[in-house]
Amino acid sequence: MFTHVVLFKLKNNSKENIKKMADLLRSMDGKIPMLRGLTVGEDVLFTERSYDICLITTFDSQEALDEYQVHEYHVETVLKNLRPELESSKACDFFS
Repeated sequence: MFTHVVLFKLKNNSKENIKKMADLLRSMDGKIPMLRGLTVGEDVLFTERSYDICLITTFDSQEALDEYQVHEYHVETVLKNLRPELESSKACDFFS
């Protein structure tokens, strides 16, 4: 199993915008065949070091992650709408 974790910090981190962007990430469920698992969490502590959203996705292999990265729905729907909202993001990828 290959796990891809991304933390997102939004320019506008109102609760409404966080929910909107988290729902956008959740919308990938069932639309990207190589995506084996999808968890999206919205921050509840709002500390200085907090990021606003956490995305945890799982794949059968690193190659499946590579396919996901260029999948039309991921690129044309999710990234197209999410990137303009981002202040920053961080990722960690690992075998589990």
